[in-house]
Amino acid sequence: MSRPPLWAFARPLVDHATLQPDLWRAVRATIGFMPPLVLAALGQISLDLSLVSIAAQHVAMLDVRGDYRLRVALLLAMAAVFCAAAAIGATVGHNLTSAVLATGLMAVLGGVWRHLSSDYGPPLAISSSLVFFLALATPAAPSHVGTLAFAALAGGVWGVVVQVTGWPFRPQHPLRRTVADSWLAVADLCEALLPVDLASTARRDQLIAHEAALRSTLDHTYATLEAARPGPLRDRLEAVNLASARLGTRVVALNTALEAPLPAASFGPLVTTLEPALTSLANLARSAALTVVSRQPSHLAALEVRLRRLASLLGVLRAKLAYDSAHAQLAAIVRLIEATLVETHAAVRATVERAEERSAVPLELRDLRTLALRPLASALNLTLDFDSTLLRFTLRLAAFTMMGTAVFKVLGLPHGYWLPFTIVVVLQPDYGSTRQRAGERVLGTLGGSLVASALLFLELPVAALLSATAAGVFGFAYFLKRHYAVAIFFVTVFIVLITEAREPVTLAFAVERLASTLAGGALALLAAFLFWPVWERDRLPPILARMFHANRDYLQLLIARLTAGAGFDAEGRLAKRRAEAANSAAFSSLRRLSGDPKNRREGLEDTATLVNGNQRLTRVLNLVTLHLKTGEPLADEAIARFGQLATDALTRLAQAAEHGPPAPGEIEPLLRALEGELFSREPGSERERWVADQLGRAATELSALLLALQNAAPAWSDESTVLQDAT
Repeated sequence: MSRPPLWAFARPLVDHATLQPDLWRAVRATIGFMPPLVLAALGQISLDLSLVSIAAQHVAMLDVRGDYRLRVALLLAMAAVFCAAAAIGATVGHNLTSAVLATGLMAVLGGVWRHLSSDYGPPLAISSSLVFFLALATPAAPSHVGTLAFAALAGGVWGVVVQVTGWPFRPQHPLRRTVADSWLAVADLCEALLPVDLASTARRDQLIAHEAALRSTLDHTYATLEAARPGPLRDRLEAVNLASARLGTRVVALNTALEAPLPAASFGPLVTTLEPALTSLANLARSAALTVVSRQPSHLAALEVRLRRLASLLGVLRAKLAYDSAHAQLAAIVRLIEATLVETHAAVRATVERAEERSAVPLELRDLRTLALRPLASALNLTLDFDSTLLRFTLRLAAFTMMGTAVFKVLGLPHGYWLPFTIVVVLQPDYGSTRQRAGERVLGTLGGSLVASALLFLELPVAALLSATAAGVFGFAYFLKRHYAVAIFFVTVFIVLITEAREPVTLAFAVERLASTLAGGALALLAAFLFWPVWERDRLPPILARMFHANRDYLQLLIARLTAGAGFDAEGRLAKRRAEAANSAAFSSLRRLSGDPKNRREGLEDTATLVNGNQRLTRVLNLVTLHLKTGEPLADEAIARFGQLATDALTRLAQAAEHGPPAPGEIEPLLRALEGELFSREPGSERERWVADQLGRAATELSALLLALQNAAPAWSDESTVLQDAT
């Protein structure tokens, strides 16, 4: 029996890798960084190798999307900024006053980059600051200023070459990649839903995180598709994205419906059927993402096989659920997921130009003739309306980096630039994020410094040091968005290796480096705590109010659709997106609040209870959307009565968030009404029973929210509470 070819084993790994941005970012960064370094080590170039390699690495590793002209323009602009940063740093390096003022200028420019683009501004601000500080610390004569600037420019241009060269080998069609991200988010959600360790807090947290990630990804995809010029391609990709949104909604509904029966012992035998179905669903979502991106008929064929297998698994699951009338709603949701599979097949197939082919074909490269994306100006924020939080952050950053530069210049520290640069990296707009970033930065720097110093102390061959540097570059780019402390460990290793390999290794250098990092982290914390601080408690009230208002609007729309016999239309989907986006914003605010000082976190637990309860209410409302049917109104007075009570409850909650707790006695009548027999009439059909069940669950969640508000009222009345009106 002949062995299968090696490609048969490697192909699934390669297919999976094409959808992993971390791996490709690390590959680009390593290719951008190492060639200039190797050429310098061989004596082939005489430019400052640290500026060339670092500029090349930062340009090459940027995850840039959009029109290819937009990409090239942004990358070349970054190269020009690096050139200017190196020139400024080298020019003012010999004068203390000029160096301090130039540091402030770089901080202000960093704020401008952040204002211009929330996606590309922060990495440009940090990387250009590093280039500036390296040039500032380089003992160069005025005549060498042009050489250092050209070194940074050459590195930036080489990074652009690395980016552009990789585009033909990895499909980066901007619209297709964006739609593929939606399917990958669905896949992650399906995997998180697997019934493993049901009582685990980590599983619940993971589900919440993946639901929020799916919502955020879908919103980004909607915005990207809306910005593209109308045409056949956009219409087909919108259909694919809509299929992913519907599948994601039904998977979330399945999760909500499973919460009660899944832990029960009677549901145990069904878990063995549910688990392979969810695994197959996750694989199908990734296969759809791969097919949309690659447009290869072979990938479409694999998708069709997965669709057949999944349809069989779901059919078995639905049949088993049908044996118990208590699981009728679960069976109905599974049937809706099966219907989504037909829609998915048709939508994805329409995006593959040669869908009838079944042989392996070369990867089709960029097809710019079908694209007409946003021009450069529309991708940037060119307004003069600066966000007040960003303005305060920029001024805070300028003041403390200037202080850091003054310290390292006055003390004459050869590697003291780590002090102001640590401030640039650690300092965030809010205190909680700054504190977290400071701890991770110090831990990563300490570990990286020890390892790099040990490598230099051993006096290894040049080839070994170059290999260690390449590993550091790869690890930094790979872990940058996965684990910040690990990324800092790797970046410390390779920066120390390239900046100190030409100097004698001493303990003093290692101590100086660590002390500068500790001082920079401490100054960043001090800046966030004392200097014009932005406390999350002041930002939270309107966020909570918007969350309750969004759920109220969503609920009102669903009640109107139920009573009128209307379906779940575009307006309903928009209301759902707004509610879920508001929930995500509230959870993000809670995470920031938890990082604030203890005396700024009063009422955190009570607020978290309300945010979680509101999200559970949203999930119940999502289940209601599955029962909207055009032409089949539910003319039940109880539904209208519930809608009015729910509107009043959510309005009271929003008012409490912004203006303080309600007066004693205001909540009791609402509680009594919601806890009463709203749906006492016997349902006339199975659909009416399901709707009554879901609205009954919604009433329970609302009652729990009102009780949480009532219990929290004494704490909220204190002037230090997080929900007190900031004005």
